[in-house]
Amino acid sequence: MSEGPKGAGDDRTLVKAAQTGDAQAFRALVERYQRRVVQLALAMTKDADEAMDIAQETFVRVHRYLPSFKGDSSFFTWTYRIAMNLCLDAQRRKGRLERVDVEQGDEAEIEAAMDPPSAALAGPQRQALNAELRDRIEEALASLSENHRAILLLREVEGLSYEDLAKVLGIRKGTVMSRLFHARLKMQSKLREYLGEDAPTRKEPEEEP
Repeated sequence: MSEGPKGAGDDRTLVKAAQTGDAQAFRALVERYQRRVVQLALAMTKDADEAMDIAQETFVRVHRYLPSFKGDSSFFTWTYRIAMNLCLDAQRRKGRLERVDVEQGDEAEIEAAMDPPSAALAGPQRQALNAELRDRIEEALASLSENHRAILLLREVEGLSYEDLAKVLGIRKGTVMSRLFHARLKMQSKLREYLGEDAPTRKEPEEEP
């Protein structure tokens, strides 16, 4: 996926400049990703003020730790991990973070469900997406655990790769696949009635830790 909007320089160039104290380069990085960080935080918290606070704290920490950033992952991935950790910390403080099932899944079945992105919302009905369906999707997302909501937003909306998801969320790739599979199943279940689907129920593979 794209590292962000085209600008005077790519992320790596801007990061190197910002690490030497170039305030303009750091400002360019903030402008490139601030809106997306706010959108992520808003989707996670459902609170505009809290989302803005999280975005501000994200870039405070980015600035603080930028000198030690080695570039092992992309700046985008690193920044998103900071933002996501702040979102999850906020949910934990409110006692709203739900546990996700931790059992081993059926790897073949999980693997088959992974591609393409947006599989949870695929089908002919997607062509008729309207305000009511968007509201139902928002309601369904809001009802998921924070872990499931986070992985759906990062994969379906932001389009992060499985490798980047593992880095952002701090989990193994196998856990990414399992968690995403279960998150999509839960979304399908919550939207099935509205979409008029009558799919047969089946035993879900258990989720990997």
